[in-house]
Amino acid sequence: MAHVRLAVLLSGSGTTLQNLLDRIAAGSLDAEVVMVMASRADAFGLERARQAGIPAIAVPRRDFADLDAFNDALHAALASYRFELIVCAGFLSQFQLRGHYEGRVLNIHPALIPAFCGKGFYGEKVHRAAIESGVKVSGCTVHFADDQYDHGPIILQAAVPVLDDDTPQTLATRVQAVENELYPEAIRLWSNGRLRIEGRRVRIAP
Repeated sequence: MAHVRLAVLLSGSGTTLQNLLDRIAAGSLDAEVVMVMASRADAFGLERARQAGIPAIAVPRRDFADLDAFNDALHAALASYRFELIVCAGFLSQFQLRGHYEGRVLNIHPALIPAFCGKGFYGEKVHRAAIESGVKVSGCTVHFADDQYDHGPIILQAAVPVLDDDTPQTLATRVQAVENELYPEAIRLWSNGRLRIEGRRVRIAP
């Protein structure tokens, strides 16, 4: 397994970040988180990073008049660090690739894309929509990021049942459990050079 240096972008509590840190500490993910950046100054994920001795930077979206100015600040902050892969871990703003990061940004979404995804679908809103629609399965998707929300080529997906008595909270717990397995696996595949993008499809080499 090839060692990979990660930059993590988040907006909230940092549970996905914590899962990655736990996997790294356990030796099941050969990676290093070199910086964490949040789009909200009060994101608890920043505190998780600080407790782990990782540089933690807040770039609040609300401080910028438009998405371009916000991304100017994101790219400027990233330029100070050496990393191979950007991992979006509950990052609720749009990260512009700008010709620099194509094929180097992963995102995870708590549904089976193309269902229940795009702008406005995040957190419990996703799971509530799944339950209210009557679907029998939901799950999570890891994909390459592009310049649209939840849109890039799909790397891995995992499904979970939607039960008759599910609430958004119970479904979220079930989806989070498979997210915790799927995201590290996608990072391993990327770091080992096994992912090949062909249009909208991702081929996984042996």
